[in-house]
Amino acid sequence: MACNIDTGRTLPCRDSVGGLKNVYFINYDAAASLPLVTTAGSEDTVAFDGVWDATNYQYALKGTSSLTTNIQASRENGTVAFEQVLELTLPKLSKEDNYQVKLLAWGRPRIVVEDYNGNYFLVGREHGADVTGGTIVTGAAMGDLSGYTLSFTAMELTPANLCTGSIASPS
Repeated sequence: MACNIDTGRTLPCRDSVGGLKNVYFINYDAAASLPLVTTAGSEDTVAFDGVWDATNYQYALKGTSSLTTNIQASRENGTVAFEQVLELTLPKLSKEDNYQVKLLAWGRPRIVVEDYNGNYFLVGREHGADVTGGTIVTGAAMGDLSGYTLSFTAMELTPANLCTGSIASPS
């Protein structure tokens, strides 16, 4: 495997924005196989197909949710891993959502993250993502959050893969 970089990067246009629009939870064992990873040059992408249409669950987002990838490198050990951290804020409490939060905490879903730039990222492709923290909070003042905060962490060999195709027809 070649470890040398093979391209440069110019200063991009200022046409992107921050923030997440939706997440799509996919039960770890829901699909018969993972979506196809394709390599174009040195770029790994994930291509979705119809098998995922009936097995993802969309959660709409607004506000303070984010996806961060931390590079975990050890010079001494000669290793590199990518820690994918997804922080979600889900307003409004309900008994139905309490149950789903419990199932998310017990499981290790794969998660497709959609940002406001039209990008889709697959978190936890190989190993799934674990809930590593969160809160169920009523808030104290009238303007406080009454809802859920969830932290998901996935440790993978690559950053969250960019996706091509469509994760259409979510549940």
